[in-house]
Amino acid sequence: MKHSLALIAVLWLTGCAIFGAPTELDETKGWPVQRIYAAAEENMKTRDYDKALKYFQILESRYPHGRYATQSQLEVIYAHYKKSEPAAAMAAADRFIKLHPNHPNVDYAYYMKGLATFNERGMVEKLTKQQISDRDPKSLRESFLALKELVNRYPNSRYVKDATLRMSYLVNSLAQHELHVARYYMKRQAYLAAANRCKYVMEFYPDTPEIEEALVILISAYDAMGMTDLRDDANRILAQNYPNSVMLSNHVSKNKSSWWKIWEGLF
Repeated sequence: MKHSLALIAVLWLTGCAIFGAPTELDETKGWPVQRIYAAAEENMKTRDYDKALKYFQILESRYPHGRYATQSQLEVIYAHYKKSEPAAAMAAADRFIKLHPNHPNVDYAYYMKGLATFNERGMVEKLTKQQISDRDPKSLRESFLALKELVNRYPNSRYVKDATLRMSYLVNSLAQHELHVARYYMKRQAYLAAANRCKYVMEFYPDTPEIEEALVILISAYDAMGMTDLRDDANRILAQNYPNSVMLSNHVSKNKSSWWKIWEGLF
């Protein structure tokens, strides 16, 4: 008897695994494509993105061709973005771009791909209110490259203006990240590493406001290493390009030979 009950239980569980348990969306059986899409849109409006995604998935699986399926693929990108799922949003955007490279709204997929990681923050960052420039720059670069591709491919897109502003912000943030690391190295007395970070900012982010501080840190790093010629060259560049620099005016009168050393207390 015990063996019979066990066999029945195994068969029941196996049946569930094969055929699947009923879901809350089983009512869509027999629905036309328009009704499924309308239900998905209604859940998008009420911000029930999980349920909306289920409707979109059902729609695409049953009606894989046509404008409703294509529009659903775009909506899926947005739903994942609103759910703060950047990896899923980027994957959905890449899928749309691959499937519909010539679609009139493909620029939206590129735009959303850039937005997906633009404000990405982990739990620790949210709790500590960590600045964007303190973060791992990988997601910032991914966002920048996606937005850059949008701007280059579709210069007349309605999303270009916003994308350009975000790209400028991202470049500044990436430069700030490099300076954040440079300050860390200065604090650890890793002067060569700090100098390299500053030179990286000057080479790859030459139009950002961070160049001024990069030069100041570079001067301090060269001075700490006893590289007086390089220090003086960097000092001349700072004076030539930022003659009204607050960093110069605040400190040069106190000690003309080593005014930059005041920064050592800040690293």
